[in-house]
Amino acid sequence: MELGVYTFAELTPDPATGRVVGPAERLRDLLEEIELADQVGLDVFGVGEHHRPDFAVSAPAVVLAAAAARTSRIRLTSAVSVLSSDDPVRVFQDFATLDLLSGGRAEVMAGRGSFIESFPLFGQDLQDYDDLFAEKLELLLAVREEERVTWAGRHRAPIDGRGVYPRPLQRPLPVWVAVGGTPASVVRAGALGLPMALAIIGGQPARFAPFAELHRRAADEAGRPRPALGVNSHGYVADTSQRAADEAYRPFATMMDRIGRERGWSPMTRSQFDASVGLHGANVVGSPEQVAEKILFQHRIFGHDRFLIQFSVGTLPHRQVMRAIELFGTEVAPVVRREVAARAAVAPGGGAAA
Repeated sequence: MELGVYTFAELTPDPATGRVVGPAERLRDLLEEIELADQVGLDVFGVGEHHRPDFAVSAPAVVLAAAAARTSRIRLTSAVSVLSSDDPVRVFQDFATLDLLSGGRAEVMAGRGSFIESFPLFGQDLQDYDDLFAEKLELLLAVREEERVTWAGRHRAPIDGRGVYPRPLQRPLPVWVAVGGTPASVVRAGALGLPMALAIIGGQPARFAPFAELHRRAADEAGRPRPALGVNSHGYVADTSQRAADEAYRPFATMMDRIGRERGWSPMTRSQFDASVGLHGANVVGSPEQVAEKILFQHRIFGHDRFLIQFSVGTLPHRQVMRAIELFGTEVAPVVRREVAARAAVAPGGGAAA
């Protein structure tokens, strides 16, 4: 199983001190986090795209290109690129360039986004929310497939036999589809043979199991090779379980309450948070032993190929994020990899145990 970290590079007040880190400092810290993740042997680092004052990254490819110069092996992905409001040709060019700079380590994780600011910013109509994503994903895959592209759609000017450059080292450039729980999106990813990143950020993860099966079945019915499955979750690792919960709760609740005020959610209580970090809850928070146990518990449910964890749901001190990355890479990852490999060795056909 591939293991990694993703972040939205938050710019919110530290709940303990009230201090707000500026975007320049946050981006410097972020590059140190990616560099450390590479050094401790993690497989993937993802950076999200947002167009809000409480997040520092609106151009993931630019940040990841800076990280490429400071890393040697870790894969570098958006998490996500808001494809619905962007130009797929430009997205491809940005990540093809990143692929060349990184020696073949770039990926695109395409999604519709959990916020809507980019739609009016780039002149898109929210009434076309799903159609925009479907059409632009089609164009992104067409550009990935052929150097010279002829294409026409409803929401963008047509392309008549134009070349798209540069071409990446990886053929094809990996494109994942990020899904939050919409069955039609799951089926689309499977039917196109695309790997899917399933966001599990609330409720009981077991209720998402049908989406994993739906993704695989859609690929089978379309005659596609079975694509990879990833799980993206909120979490945190500290030396002890109590310390992990105590350090994570206030930043986590502060950020979720901030978003909740926009969406009509009730404020999060400590008891709700503590329930969410149990074995059957959504948040992967605890000591290295507990985090490894929870990832492996979910692997029994999903049989997934990748797990990405978002440590900085709200603002945490940089030193704490760095320690969490260190523990995740040096103590959690070896345990998970050994057990998943052992399960694959005994599963029918050599596949992951379900």
